[in-house]
Amino acid sequence: MAQPTTQAASATQAPFTEKKYILTLVFVTSLFMLWGIAITMGDVLNRHFQSVLHVSKAESGLVQFSIFGAYAVMGIPAGLFMKRFGYKNGVLLGLTLYALGAFLFVPAANAASFGFFRIALFILACGLATLETVAHPFVAGLGDQRTSDQRINFAQSFNGLGAVIGPVIGGYFILRAGQEHSNDLESVKMLYVIIGGLIIAIAAAFSFVKVPPVQDAHAVDPVPAEADAYAVPTDPAVLKQPKSLFQHTHFIWAAVAQLFNVAAQGGTWAFFINYGVEKMNFTAEKAAYYFAFSMVMMMVGRFVGTFLMRFIAPNRLLAAFALGSITMCLIITQDLGWPSFVALILLNFFFSIMFPTIFSLGLKGLGPHTQQASSFIVMGVVGGALFPPVMGLVADRDVAAAYYLPIICYLVIFLFGARLYKVK
Repeated sequence: MAQPTTQAASATQAPFTEKKYILTLVFVTSLFMLWGIAITMGDVLNRHFQSVLHVSKAESGLVQFSIFGAYAVMGIPAGLFMKRFGYKNGVLLGLTLYALGAFLFVPAANAASFGFFRIALFILACGLATLETVAHPFVAGLGDQRTSDQRINFAQSFNGLGAVIGPVIGGYFILRAGQEHSNDLESVKMLYVIIGGLIIAIAAAFSFVKVPPVQDAHAVDPVPAEADAYAVPTDPAVLKQPKSLFQHTHFIWAAVAQLFNVAAQGGTWAFFINYGVEKMNFTAEKAAYYFAFSMVMMMVGRFVGTFLMRFIAPNRLLAAFALGSITMCLIITQDLGWPSFVALILLNFFFSIMFPTIFSLGLKGLGPHTQQASSFIVMGVVGGALFPPVMGLVADRDVAAAYYLPIICYLVIFLFGARLYKVK
């Protein structure tokens, strides 16, 4: 039996977190669930707007453009705000924007305007972008660097739980056939008022949480450089000439890989319900429930990935999961009925660890650049804005054929996990 890698072995010796951070970790982890709900609710809205507002698949892809485009706009401002006012205030800003966007669904529904909905989604997603920018380095800093991959994947597992809850709520309250408001926007309006109220309550509760001082988990690596590919250089000559952020090639490739990762994720989710309706002859509601089940697979994948990282280096696991995603996409495109639909469900399992693992690998060894780097990597989420409209053009002809496009993205992620992740 092969021995674990040095990185994985050292991680087993480091504590997951410290007692003083537990309450903060619980609260910040809950944020991952909250934006998981919002992101996958967008995919339910994608289908609902096609039916109620009579937009095409390519046009409905602009729902994802509004959501993920906000990440490109808000990534750097959120990072600057976090650097100036701290992690806690960054979280409160994100929650406030989240709630404001949700409440704007009321006038958008009253006007029955696709453009107004996109504005509301954009503001809501500015809150999500702020939360993601803050939460990842926040979680990374709640303990030892050697276990930061585990903490981020653990927190992202609850993002997977939120991603399950989102389509279940959307399927029941928005897409459920036969209910009073299944063919209008009243259910959308009422649901987002409730969501906005809940987010305000959570923000109020978090404002009373006393956050202990957080160390930058990526400023110092206790593992000797010669024993660990992730280690921060300790040679005095190197330390006298610190690199600028963009001289860290592993960070640049992480931002690129994240762009392609979220591009694939956004496109896959945007047309999942369409695939179920058009290829499997499901109702939209039934397809939404299968979408929720696929999110269960993503949540399972993150818990499994967190465990496997105790024995397998995160970059190697990332490369293996990328190959699994490519295989699933090839099966989906063949339109084989249930085998292809099962592959579509399993695709979420394989890209489950990608976002948090790319994020964590990209932050390794950046020291004082960590917060700024977090902003740029979050901006990579703009891939989810650019890709769904392109997939929508293909999906308007054949939704199965549209799943050839994510293969390009997974090839980039494979290369990052196999070679481009290394700290130099």
